[in-house]
Amino acid sequence: MEIIINLMGGLGLFLYGMNLMGDGLQKSAGAKLKRIIELLTSNVIMGVLVGALVTAIIQSSSATTVMVVGFVNAGIMTLPQAIGVIMGANIGTTITAQLVSLDLVGMAPIALGIGIVLYLFAKSSKTKHIAEILIGFGILFTGMDFMKAAVKPLSEFKGFTDALVAFGHQPILGILLGFGITAIVQSSSASMGMLLALSSQGLIPLSSALPILYGENIGTCVTSLISSIGASKNARRAATMHLVFNIIGTLVFMIILTKPITMLVTHLDPTDVSRQIANSHTLFNVINVLLLLPFSKLIVKLTMKLVPEREDENEDTKVVRFIDDRMITTPSIALSNTVKETLRMGNKAKDSLENAMSGLLEKSETKVKSVFEEEKKINELQKIILDYLLKLSKSNISHDSIEGIDKLFNTINDIERVGDHAENIAELAETVMNNNLSMSKEGSEELLEMFNKVVSTYKCALEALEKADVNLACKVIKMEEQVDAMEISYRRSHMKRLNEGSCSIDAGVIYLDIISNLERVSDHSVNIATQVITSNKDVNESVRV
Repeated sequence: MEIIINLMGGLGLFLYGMNLMGDGLQKSAGAKLKRIIELLTSNVIMGVLVGALVTAIIQSSSATTVMVVGFVNAGIMTLPQAIGVIMGANIGTTITAQLVSLDLVGMAPIALGIGIVLYLFAKSSKTKHIAEILIGFGILFTGMDFMKAAVKPLSEFKGFTDALVAFGHQPILGILLGFGITAIVQSSSASMGMLLALSSQGLIPLSSALPILYGENIGTCVTSLISSIGASKNARRAATMHLVFNIIGTLVFMIILTKPITMLVTHLDPTDVSRQIANSHTLFNVINVLLLLPFSKLIVKLTMKLVPEREDENEDTKVVRFIDDRMITTPSIALSNTVKETLRMGNKAKDSLENAMSGLLEKSETKVKSVFEEEKKINELQKIILDYLLKLSKSNISHDSIEGIDKLFNTINDIERVGDHAENIAELAETVMNNNLSMSKEGSEELLEMFNKVVSTYKCALEALEKADVNLACKVIKMEEQVDAMEISYRRSHMKRLNEGSCSIDAGVIYLDIISNLERVSDHSVNIATQVITSNKDVNESVRV
């Protein structure tokens, strides 16, 4: 019982240290991590490189593959792109094993000391992120040391050592053990850490460790498979692809490559079993990728047959496209995709506004009804995105990203209000049609001219948000001033027409309500633009000067 308690304590420290180090690396990478993901193309080799790099940063192949499932579910990533990233994630996760296999326990107290001092006294967020990396590094190796000390007494139990040796003769049992442990702890790096702890005390030979290692690679697929439950068919295919890739690799190694790998790693390091296991882990994943990369398209086709189309599935009915809870593990990417979803909501509001105005001028009931239907979708999108931002704000996110979330809250509410004004105009259009009212020619031309200016202002605001372009945002403010001038001018023209009797009172009231709603849309455009300006503090300071 003492061994189990100490082992679990060491494992807990190991996992916490690994997560803390990964969080620190991810925060330090920040926008760079977003740019790494944007490198993805249909080129599967680029996908492998991106997957390896991202996994090395976030210190978890499971987190990377879950994120891939989220991307595929959101329609941002295709299956050919996904398989490249999944292959790369398997390579990236070997970094942790290589690091742990090195005897760096003596560095742990130094890293912890420096990290804690930096974290307590540093004011810069970047320095604090570096401190988190150092603290995580120190805790990870402290946990590894605990696990080594915990398993040391097991060398006295001949039954235990005999059982471990038996896995070399019964590799299927070793694979099942590795699979089971990894599936339970939900981390191949943690199960690899335990394997390295046993090997460091001379408890397990390489021949017994290899089947367990193969099983761990299959067990790491459990996390992505669980995350794909309830997701789209392509997301389930992405998770299944991960499983298929690792099973094929394991079969190839079990049947053909175990002996050559054993000879190679023994030649590289004849005495240190921990280094032999870590090198085997790296070679297993690198060789798997090299062997199966040319057959990536066939693996995609096989997966599509394993997860076939269903008649009752209709993915076009999804309310959201770019956001997914699986991406919250990588906050910088999740925030970037939330901006994309916000822009999608913004374009829906723009379409709704255009349909409302067309419905008014053309007296089209179809376009007016479409505005009311679209408004329901906009309101639903607002609720979903705000709930998602709330979850994101509670994640392990950087200070800059929290400020970005706060600004996005306001932007989403502004976009929703644009949808409300479109609905107001649609209701006024209904009144015009129901009462058979008509605008004067001059009034209709003025409304169309003002509407075009307002829509241009709103589109410019959305573009500024998409590109984070302060110059475009400043242009929005100038355009809104022109809209204000138009409103004043058109009100005067309208009063003149009323006095001349060329416009009815009822139509005149609706005219004034419409230009008022249009002017409010331009105000919300300015609010969106202002959030873009304040998001860039350096540029904002230069604008003030």
